[in-house]
Amino acid sequence: MGEFVVHGGHRLEGAVRINGAKNAALPIMAAAIMAEDPVLLHGIPRLRDVDVMTRVLQAVGAEVHWTAAHDLLIDPRSIQHYAVPLDLMQEMRASLFVTGPLLARLGQAQVFQPGGCNIGDRPIDLHVQGLHQLGAIPYEGDGILLLQCSTLQGSDIHLSYPSVGATENIMMAASRATGETRIRNAAMEPEIVDLAQFLETMGAVVRGAGTSEIRIVGQKELRGTEYTIIPDRIEAGTLALATAAAGGHVLLQNCIPDHVPGLWGRLREIGVEVREIDAENVEIIAPDRYKSASISIHTNPYPGFATDLQPQFTAFLLKVPGVHLISERVFENRLGHARELRRMGAQIVADQRVAMVYGGHSLHGAQVRALDLRAGAALVIAALSAETPTIIAGREIIERGYESLASRLQAVGADVTLT
Repeated sequence: MGEFVVHGGHRLEGAVRINGAKNAALPIMAAAIMAEDPVLLHGIPRLRDVDVMTRVLQAVGAEVHWTAAHDLLIDPRSIQHYAVPLDLMQEMRASLFVTGPLLARLGQAQVFQPGGCNIGDRPIDLHVQGLHQLGAIPYEGDGILLLQCSTLQGSDIHLSYPSVGATENIMMAASRATGETRIRNAAMEPEIVDLAQFLETMGAVVRGAGTSEIRIVGQKELRGTEYTIIPDRIEAGTLALATAAAGGHVLLQNCIPDHVPGLWGRLREIGVEVREIDAENVEIIAPDRYKSASISIHTNPYPGFATDLQPQFTAFLLKVPGVHLISERVFENRLGHARELRRMGAQIVADQRVAMVYGGHSLHGAQVRALDLRAGAALVIAALSAETPTIIAGREIIERGYESLASRLQAVGADVTLT
């Protein structure tokens, strides 16, 4: 595996443009399967996960190619295969997103238990139950899940947990089902709204996205379209926290402030100046030093504090004097980065769901490893303020979700190189 090599102690100054959202791009790419004509997507980030989804679409017969740096053309007209190869499912959990669209287009879909970041148990039961309520019959055996249907029929579906992936899979399948589907206790993330807006440009009827109840009126056909995805709120939060940890003044461009509820308020509470210049630009200005504080965060589904920002926020809190409490309520195994941070001198006591962070102590460089995507970003943030160089193994894991992270940090003054 490749490595990030970070020499800390450099303030960040300048501007960074936020890329398109990975967690919006992947389901929207999958939804293109259902179109009768080509789909042109703008703002797609060049990430390892996007590369995997591209190969998934190609494996089922779609023609996919880049027309510009961040513009992706998907032609689904030649799709005829319904089985996703095992190796691709094992690379990325989001491969599961093609299940609903394949059912809608071909009447069947075959997948394996998906892979991805090891951050806890993320069963696919809610996906299967929702698609079953739309009329799909599941067959399971030897790690293979086969779903088949003659037609998809709208239904009233209540999710026991507001799963983002399950909500999206059901939305996609329902958009070509007969009749109306109602999803109760639906996920409310901005990526849900983005998918709904994309489906509507294809001719679907979707109401209530962004609330806990979504209604979809299925259509016999969905047309090709052209669409620009939203900026990545997790990337925006990560770069804001990097600035807060390293010190400096950075303008985040192409950032939607309203998509990161909770973070801006917490940063202001601690002493970071957050200026919302307009609907797409946010300035982050770190103080010369942080006053003693006692911060508690509890991750929850949107609009709660994002679990995908918890590791990065934990790394930032190491700069803030005081005793801080982190409670992870979404995934039961998302505090593994505490062990790696301790190699750098961090004072953290953690179990699987709760961590006590003793901030305000100096960090030193060390050889550490990215255990998952967001944990890797947390190590980069900690390394930016460490007193000696840090070597972070697992570059490929970090690059699953951050495009050109090293060069973009270099552009604002960080000393980051790749090996």
